[in-house]
Amino acid sequence: MEPFQITPIPDTPKGKHKEIKPKILSFSSSFSSHSSSSSSSSSSKLSIYFFITSVSLLITLFQIQLLKNPLSRSHLLSITFLPLKDLNFASTPMDGNTWFMSSLNDTFEDGEAEHLLFPSPSSHHNLLCLSGSDRSNGTKNSYALAPRHSLPNGAMFFKGLTFISDSYYDYENLWHGLAAMVPFMAWHSTKGCEKPERWLLYHWGELRVGMSSWVKMLVEAVMGEKVMIEDLEETGGGSFCFERAVVFRHNEGEMGMERKKMVYDMMRCKARAFCRLGSGGGERDGMVRVTLLMRKGARSFKDEKTVVKIFDRECGKVEGCRLKVIRPNNLTFCDQVKLMTETDILASPHGAQLTNMLFMDKNSGVMEFFPKGWKEFAGVGQYVFRWIADASGIKHQGPWHDSNGDDQCPYNDNSKCFGFYKNGRIGHDEAYFTYWTAKVLREMREYKLTEEYRYAQQELRARKCLCAS
Repeated sequence: MEPFQITPIPDTPKGKHKEIKPKILSFSSSFSSHSSSSSSSSSSKLSIYFFITSVSLLITLFQIQLLKNPLSRSHLLSITFLPLKDLNFASTPMDGNTWFMSSLNDTFEDGEAEHLLFPSPSSHHNLLCLSGSDRSNGTKNSYALAPRHSLPNGAMFFKGLTFISDSYYDYENLWHGLAAMVPFMAWHSTKGCEKPERWLLYHWGELRVGMSSWVKMLVEAVMGEKVMIEDLEETGGGSFCFERAVVFRHNEGEMGMERKKMVYDMMRCKARAFCRLGSGGGERDGMVRVTLLMRKGARSFKDEKTVVKIFDRECGKVEGCRLKVIRPNNLTFCDQVKLMTETDILASPHGAQLTNMLFMDKNSGVMEFFPKGWKEFAGVGQYVFRWIADASGIKHQGPWHDSNGDDQCPYNDNSKCFGFYKNGRIGHDEAYFTYWTAKVLREMREYKLTEEYRYAQQELRARKCLCAS
């Protein structure tokens, strides 16, 4: 605290002397009413000096009290809550900072998905506070930053680390749920295998309290503990703050391919260990294990029997080939992991069930089938399983797009046309399916007879999972 400066009162010019009556301190009446002007001036200076000293002392005592009890400063600071979902960015909800916590800039680390960390230098070491638990309108939920010594009145305090996700898509779909969880599993693997105390899920700023059982089981397999999703019921709709929090709002975002491969390796390894499975491979050299993973209804084959017949016929021509035809509806998580561990070639229509490919051995193959209209109108959405294949080290053997069919889109708007074709059923081209299947099976058998394959299997068996307990 800078010292107060005491400025002496200058002598008044002759002939302009006025008596100064002290306003704060009074002096004894024993002072003579006939005191000289110099005595009067001196007493005035003394009064001012006493006044300034008293004020200075009070300020010092007040500052000492603040240091002893920082929470007494809370009334001096203003905490401003902003909507979690910023409608100013409704036309570009996933661009830049996104419409979720739009005022905050992401932290970028080389090869990692962009994120927000609280407290951190970028947050000026403030904690993240949220308010509200609305599940249908993200603008009714809000966020703020606050110093730890000055949290909002009545705010609940969550200790430990909290993982907070906002996804433009939902957590029930296998692919979308996986894409939202991958950056958290990457964080876990690079930050000393740290585990969160709780998870907080948002979709468009709206609270979500669950995810698909498949996604949840995968995260539990990787983290080695139960996923605790916060429903915020204890907060009563009020505000709550986090001792530490990491926020991902771009899914995999800017994560580099090498980093993705490391995370997908970890997920494969941890899932197999969780389900008490081996390293895959097969019972003998050159064995080719083919799985036809079927769908019902949307994007199913129009003539499933003929498609099965083609695969069965071509598999019979390859020594050591074995075909399974599976519908995943009633399979548990570990059933699906086991099935993929025992699969070299996966053939399936486009759909969430293809997410299971990440449990297959590296250098396995995937054949993907699309209904009419996807090639023309689906945009980048048709490539998501090629991306998973790349991250998993699996060979995407190319898609097949159905070009036949009498249905024609009645709209001029391409986005509406995609909706028209999205869940169509898939035809077949017997000649092409025969050629394609024979080629993929032959190449797989040849690969599984190589030293490269044997070395890859030895390496897989010897490798320990990241963050193994």
